[in-house]
Amino acid sequence: MEKENRIQFDIKDKNGLTEAEFLKGYNPAKYDRPSVTVDMLIFTVREREEQNYRKLTEKKLSILLIKRGEHPYLGKWALPGGFVKMEEDLEEAARRELAEETGLTGIYMEQLYTWGDTGRDPRTRVISTSYMALTDSRYLSPRGMDDASDAAWFDVKLKQIDEERRDTENGTILVQKLKLSLTSNKENLTAEFEISNNLMRGMSITERRITKSEGIAFDHGKIIAYALERLRSKIMYTDIVFHLMPELFTLTELQQVYETILDKELLKANFRRKITAMVEETEQYRTDAGHRPSKLYRVHSENNIVN
Repeated sequence: MEKENRIQFDIKDKNGLTEAEFLKGYNPAKYDRPSVTVDMLIFTVREREEQNYRKLTEKKLSILLIKRGEHPYLGKWALPGGFVKMEEDLEEAARRELAEETGLTGIYMEQLYTWGDTGRDPRTRVISTSYMALTDSRYLSPRGMDDASDAAWFDVKLKQIDEERRDTENGTILVQKLKLSLTSNKENLTAEFEISNNLMRGMSITERRITKSEGIAFDHGKIIAYALERLRSKIMYTDIVFHLMPELFTLTELQQVYETILDKELLKANFRRKITAMVEETEQYRTDAGHRPSKLYRVHSENNIVN
């Protein structure tokens, strides 16, 4: 191996330079360098206050946003995030920015998508890598820090408001119009956008365009909607949903979380057949006023979920 490395090191290019000589004279300013940022989408499922103790507590899907304390978009709400430093990798930057802006640490997250549209930031050309995380919010107390003046959970709703099909000579264009609603105790934010799927000759090209945005900074409404679509897809074939659950839960509570994310009701029998292999029974029961005792379950030990 050392011989192979030495031979590779000594290879010369068309200008007669070894790799070491090439790197010594390389000019990083030869190409314009865009700024790189990270954005975090922290989802959780919270319980809505219910006055009737005989009814099951309604659940709601929420996302963590920070209120910008600086230009641009001063006073608007955005995803936690910021610029990547030269000496850190992307995930390090994501965890650092999350801690600096909200005080949250130790949260599971995974890379979602990289956004590189020109003009998405009025300051300069910015390419952003987004990370998605799911967490149990009961023990979290986010707060605005650093350049964020506030941090809050917003309930998320994504609805299709129109759909159009256009046939062309080369194929078909499907256009969906969606509306994103984000609601907190104090504010209501909205964004509307179009998703165009151009289907031609066995290829599919998707474009996402914001048509209206109220109260949401940058293109973060589009990012949130995309993350919600991916989340709805992933919970159907992975065990990612268990990052939202406490250590012990009832099957009814688990079904409520699925229904909250998918925004639709599920048949009880079908749901329980689907998740049987993913959970295991315990000998414990939950006893609430007005309800019969319910057996508690945990994530199956083979799933290795880290909370």
